[in-house]
Amino acid sequence: MIGEPRIRIKGGIPLTGTVRISGAKNAVLPILAASLMSSGCCRIKDVPQLTDVDVMLELLSVLGAKVQWEGERLSIDASKADTVEISADLMRRMRASNLVLGPLLTRFRKVRLFHPGGCSIGSRPMELHLRGLQKMGARYVEKHGYFEVETDHLEGTEIHLDFPSVGATENLIMAACLAKGTTVIRNAAKEPEIVDLQNFLNSMGARVRGAGLDIIRIDGVEKLGGCSHQVIPDRIEAGTFMVAAAITDGDITLTNVIPEHLEPITAKLRETGATVEEEGDTIRVVAAKTSQSVDIKTMPYPGFPTDMQPQMMALMAVSEGTSVISESIFENRFKHVDELRRMGANIRQEGRLSIVKGVPRLSGAVVECTDLRAGAALILAGLSAENGTTVEKIYHIDRGYENLAQKMASLGANIIREES
Repeated sequence: MIGEPRIRIKGGIPLTGTVRISGAKNAVLPILAASLMSSGCCRIKDVPQLTDVDVMLELLSVLGAKVQWEGERLSIDASKADTVEISADLMRRMRASNLVLGPLLTRFRKVRLFHPGGCSIGSRPMELHLRGLQKMGARYVEKHGYFEVETDHLEGTEIHLDFPSVGATENLIMAACLAKGTTVIRNAAKEPEIVDLQNFLNSMGARVRGAGLDIIRIDGVEKLGGCSHQVIPDRIEAGTFMVAAAITDGDITLTNVIPEHLEPITAKLRETGATVEEEGDTIRVVAAKTSQSVDIKTMPYPGFPTDMQPQMMALMAVSEGTSVISESIFENRFKHVDELRRMGANIRQEGRLSIVKGVPRLSGAVVECTDLRAGAALILAGLSAENGTTVEKIYHIDRGYENLAQKMASLGANIIREES
């Protein structure tokens, strides 16, 4: 479409150098939502400049919070927040907008939300969130695309999640912080971003323990105060740059990473023949002379992350042998397959399985981002391809990567972002 930004790439250049990883998108969004429960000022460092973050900050402002930048830190004062309804437009612009449900309900006892939007990679139903809140004493009714939730007061209880949903785990933790008594969440999601949320909440005065395990306990408190917090590094951005080294025959050192969060990705890259060296908060990835195919099955953490499946598929498309990629999290997360095929990839899809037979080299083409991580995969494919590649609809990429094209260029890539 005329006027939409795009990225142009001339591939075939090994990427080398050092890149700093930004704060984690999937950690900062629930942290920003949790700031709604504070009676003081929260100062948060390493907040990435992303469109999803912009939407969440706009959402907080609409709810009555005061949001401002203080140098490199973001300051949020939600003490005078007074609104419990969010417009359909704001909700549809970001899936993570539903994370304000728990904080608003526990603070104001009433909330009205429309169904969230975001990437169309599969259903992320609200039933787990709502059923958990219902066990805590909430009542809800769904009407014409929105739902109203209210409670006289939230009471601590035991909740067993049918699936370790990250969003439901986060919403229920936040709701329980100001509830009466103790809440126990079983079969909780274990992602590092939930540990970061726990640390943020506890620094405000909450009493949360067990994040990172499958049982989380929250003792309700009377109120939460202000705090200072630094967001953890983004493990998916880090994984994307690790694959960038492997797919371009490169040598990249990543700084500001937590290697333990990257173990599933590191293990698979080592299987391909790449060298991965860890030291402190840095990781160095050196490509194999010939990358070997590996099989991948996405799983909840600590399994292989679904958010890295498209990027690894791009690498498998130019690796020696045949790989089987199984997507167990989102039913529609193979939309990038057709775009990779445009570039010459040999991929056969059968339901939630993709069989990828490696080819010596991909060819440049005009391709479209279908979602955030698919966009990253297409950029990686373009970096390794012959001739030029144009990636369109990159607004998806802006949702989750801070200055991705500029960071790739700093490593030697021939990549240009065109705004129109």
